[in-house]
Amino acid sequence: MARPMKRRDVCGLPEIDKFGPLGTSLEDRLPVNMTVDEYETIRLIDLEGFTQEECAKQMNVARTTIQGIYTSARKKLAESLVNGRTLSIRGGEYRLCDGMGKLCGPGCRRHSRGRRFREHDI
Repeated sequence: MARPMKRRDVCGLPEIDKFGPLGTSLEDRLPVNMTVDEYETIRLIDLEGFTQEECAKQMNVARTTIQGIYTSARKKLAESLVNGRTLSIRGGEYRLCDGMGKLCGPGCRRHSRGRRFREHDI
């Protein structure tokens, strides 16, 4: 029997959970579905500047797990951008932090702005 999947700690749901190209008919194209934990991994690594190891600690999973989540999330972003498909963010194995520090770390969106890149770092 397989081991149950460990829930990933997430510090907030996305404010906007659907993205897509403008001016095209999307009815005949299937959306790309990104999970909330994939979104959180992209946010922590690409936006907040975390390493995969720091991201793993923040989300309370192994670094190898983050590596797999990150690879999957980037592939989904590329699929959406290159092929003009709508990106939808929902589902996944996650638990939200309480905003009081119990599940929070330095990248929590609820009580701080994390470590965003400074202008000269970009």
